Amino acid sequence: MLDYLFRAAAEPAVPLGEEPVRYYELAAADVAAPPSDIDTELVGADGTLFSAPQLPQAPAGSDGTNVHRVIRIILEDVALTPLGEPLTERDRFTVLSDLDRLPVSSRAEWGHLLLDMLRDVPEVPEEHCEWRFRRMLDADGTRQLIVGAATRFDRDVQAAFTAYVQLRHHEGTTRTGRTEESPALGVLLTPRHDRHRPWDTTTVRVHGDLELPPEDLHVYSEAWNRAFDKGAVVDHGPAEKASAPASA
Repeated sequence: MLDYLFRAAAEPAVPLGEEPVRYYELAAADVAAPPSDIDTELVGADGTLFSAPQLPQAPAGSDGTNVHRVIRIILEDVALTPLGEPLTERDRFTVLSDLDRLPVSSRAEWGHLLLDMLRDVPEVPEEHCEWRFRRMLDADGTRQLIVGAATRFDRDVQAAFTAYVQLRHHEGTTRTGRTEESPALGVLLTPRHDRHRPWDTTTVRVHGDLELPPEDLHVYSEAWNRAFDKGAVVDHGPAEKASAPASA
């Protein structure tokens, strides 16, 4: 919405009541615009180019399903989660803004994928933890959105997910050289079994130069890149998938 307001403000004024006409004219122009060039290798060897209009011509849920509500629920989780020090409401708004950049026309497909992830990740031996991820990079190569699911939530899973987001952020900024203007937001869903709610939502956001020690980067790369080298598969999307012992 804010992107549209700034975009419309740069256009000549229109008579009161004709704003919907301008909106759909701009939405049609978005559909006709050619996709931007982007280095798909930034999200791995199996990265694919996907183009979606900034302004949707149809509202979320126009496909007759409610799966777009998965993204809405995640947004509400972030909005209602109590903040601990040193986080502020401004940090919350930044996370919400980053997540809300997911194109409206893509939300149903992402909702389907996330629900599939949540159904899939518990189907592993008790001593294992399965992870599934999807990553999206904006056309300018700076903003990275990572969503994923894991078998359960505990301190080890939280630490491993944080390491994954930091590693992918470091790899992306190393390739683009645009470190200071590059954030990465990670959202992890872990299934619950108490019937109180279907999943827990965990977020990790990083920005700029993390100044990670080389030894930490080596550990992160050994843990994550080796896991995918050994057993990763590419789902439609693509999405990354790996299964490892819980102690990994």
